[in-house]
This record gives sequence, C-alpha cells and structure tokens, in this order.
Amino acid sequence: MSNPTRTPESIETSFTSFRQKMQAAGLSESAIRAFRGSYAALLAGETGMIPEATIAPAKDLPCADALMAPDAGRASELLKQTVLIKLNGGLGTGMGLEKAKSLLPVRGEDTFLDLIARQILRLRAQTGGAVPVFMLMNSFSTSADTTAHLAARFPQLGGRETWELMQNKVPKVLAGSLEPATWPANPDQEWCPPGHGDIYACLVGSGWLERLLGGGVRYAFVSNSDNLGATLDPSILAWFADSGMPFAMEVTRRTESDKKGGHLAVRLRDGRFLLRESAQCPKDDESHFQNIDRHRYFNTNNLWIDLQALKTALDANDGLIPLPPIMNKKTVDPRDGSSPPVIQVETAMGAAIECFQGAGAIEVSRTRFAPVKTTSDLLAVRSDAYELTEDFCLRLHPSRNGQPPHLHLDAKLCKLVDGLEQNFPHTPSLLHCRSLLMHGPVECGTGVIFKGDVVIHNHTNASAKLKAGVHEGQMTVD
Repeated sequence: MSNPTRTPESIETSFTSFRQKMQAAGLSESAIRAFRGSYAALLAGETGMIPEATIAPAKDLPCADALMAPDAGRASELLKQTVLIKLNGGLGTGMGLEKAKSLLPVRGEDTFLDLIARQILRLRAQTGGAVPVFMLMNSFSTSADTTAHLAARFPQLGGRETWELMQNKVPKVLAGSLEPATWPANPDQEWCPPGHGDIYACLVGSGWLERLLGGGVRYAFVSNSDNLGATLDPSILAWFADSGMPFAMEVTRRTESDKKGGHLAVRLRDGRFLLRESAQCPKDDESHFQNIDRHRYFNTNNLWIDLQALKTALDANDGLIPLPPIMNKKTVDPRDGSSPPVIQVETAMGAAIECFQGAGAIEVSRTRFAPVKTTSDLLAVRSDAYELTEDFCLRLHPSRNGQPPHLHLDAKLCKLVDGLEQNFPHTPSLLHCRSLLMHGPVECGTGVIFKGDVVIHNHTNASAKLKAGVHEGQMTVD
C-alpha cells in the first residue's frame, strides 16, 4: 500500500542520512538522485506489480534477420558515431569466482574479455581509426583485474581513462527502520551494487555523456560482457539510426525454459512498451505470465540508446531516469544469516524502455543471446555446440537451429568452476547433444562425443571415466 502522508519534504528528511553517507563516499549527485528516487518508492510502499489486465502482449515486431546490411561507407560512418558499452561489473560469485567473470577462459586461452577486445579491434580496422568507442562498465570489484588484463593483452585499447565507466554503489537499507545499514565488523557490507540500471546515472555523473556527445558519438549499444553473441551489428545499428527511436531493445522468442523469465509487454494506458518480471506479476496472473504463446518475447539485455535523446530525457527529469526499483531482501552480511535484515534496492537498465516516448523493440535470433550464468552455460559455450565466427562472435552452430543443448550437471559437484573443470578436464562434443543429465562424479577424457539425450548416473564416489567415442542414452554406475 502506498503512504499518502509522505510529502517531498518528509521524504527528503528521511533521506538525509543516506545523502550524507553517499556524499562522504564521494558518489556523484546524479547517483544520489537516482537512489533517492528508488528510496522514495520504497517509502511509499510501491510493489511494482503489473496486473495482466493493465497490459497487452507485444506483437508485430520488426525482425533483425530481414534487415539489409548498409554499404561499407555508411557502416563506417555509423560506427564512428557509436560507443559499445559492455557491462562488466559481475564477479561470478555464483560460480565460485573472486575476479571478473569476463576473465574466464571460454575458447582455448581466450577469455570473454579477450574476444570482446578482438571484436572491437576488428571493427576499428574497418573504420581505419580508434572508433567505434569502446567502454567497460566496471564495478569496484572488477576494475583492477580487467585493467591489468587489458594492459597486458591489448595495450592498443589505451588506459582505463579512455574506456572505463565506473559503476556506483548504494547503501543497504535496514528492513525495520528503513535507515542506512551499519556493520562495523565489515563496513564494505553496508553497500551493494545498484544493478545495471545505474548506467544512466554513471554516464551523467562521470561526465562521459557530455564527452561522448561532444566527440560526435550519438548512439550507444549496451550488452553484457558474458554474452559473446551480442556484437555491434551494423545492420541493426543502421535500422536504429534510421528509426529515429530514442531507445530500442533486442528481444527474442521465449521457449519453455524461459517461461519464468521476464517478458516484453505494452502498457494499455499509454501504449508504451514495458518489461514485466516474475516478481511483478500477481499470483492470479501467473498462468498468463508463463504463457509463451501469449507473451512471446523476452529481453536479451542488448540495448540501443540515442545519447542525445537520453540527455534530453535527463534534463527534463532532474537528471535521472525514473526506473522502477527492484527490492531484494537480504541480510547485511550475506554469509551471516543472523545479521540484520536489509533491503537492497536495484534497478534494471532495460526497464528504461517505459521511460521513453517512442521506444521500440526488434526481434533477434538466439544467436545474439548466449549468456553464461552457470557452469552448465560455460561448458556449452566452450563446446562445439557454439562456433567462433571470423568477427569473434560466439554463436550457436547453425545445425542446432537456435536450440542450445540442455545441460543439467550435478549441482554439488559442478556448481563452481573448479568442480566443472575437475569433472570435465576436457570439453566434450555437444554439437549433436539435445540434453545431458549428470549425477555423480565423472572424468571426461579427450574425444568424448555426447549425442541425443544422455543420462549419467554414478552412484559411487569414484569418477566414471568417459573415454573417447560416442556416448548416448543412459549410463549407470553402481
């Protein structure tokens, strides 16, 4: 329920301690204003719920596969007006990593970051200069690692001052009093990442938005660093430039495995696109939410932004994009369940689609969507089910018809990268594998080929040794 007694003055009074804490930490005014907007929504008791009766399914979207490629001259000119921004703030802690996830080897010795750098250098070879502009949105946890890696491997990209966009941090909120959380045992735990919706405040607060526009950069393409299918495609860039849209989102068809993921919809009251996540769906509407024939599209997190339109929107709204906040309930020390409960307030950058009049979406194939969120995803992209193209894009092999292999690895043994590599010291062939279910330890040797639907049940503590050759059907070790 909202709180109608809250006035702007009372909100500002409640926010004073947060403002002081953020100012003391050296955060920009744009970061503070963005967090104030989310905090005001928290005070007002906003739930962010989006009932089915208030939306209509998104349909009749243009298809990227039908686009004509621009000629070389126009492509070069558009690339000179474009910045490629990769979100690189994640540590991959869910996979047991303590460094940037983008530093994981994915093809031989090449990491995600290496392949992204090679993509940029190839595009720059086409334009004959230091364009398109390339930026990494780092967090305080990933900045040092990625800077050292690029300096050693790709010094031609320049120092961090030429490519780094530093993510902000925001205070955790005590769930009971809604005051800033304090944790003297580890003050770093008083802060949390604000989600990738922070990109808009970062661009303004860092001065990068003005610098980019001043340097003739009009368009931004933003995507996740763990999605190597998301290349800067000149065909989509030309479509976006010609459309005159302020903002566009790449979406792809939902499958049964995506039915619990968020989807694109149209808000009935104003006709604008919006994103609806599962947490924003009332329980009574879950059947509609999970109906992939009704709600056909989900967000790939590949976004196109007209930077001049972004500046206009920011100037008109006191320097912020009013993104719907996401309230995550945690404890102040995530490793100590007895520590005080807190609310971590985050925002998602794709939610900005509802903030721009005339924003649009384009349907892309799943070749542009291959994120690595789990070790199962990592094993898949390391395998021959994916191919590395001449422009250093990692895409599903054409023979798979857009369907990645469904891998269900033993959660106890393979959840972390160390465990994955212990069980799979050699990457098997998954080109003709529909699914793999693994239970119990294995030791995958060289030349292993999984075909069709494969089930491995090992009920012993000794690793089942998988030898070269075709493996299909069910294998049981007692």
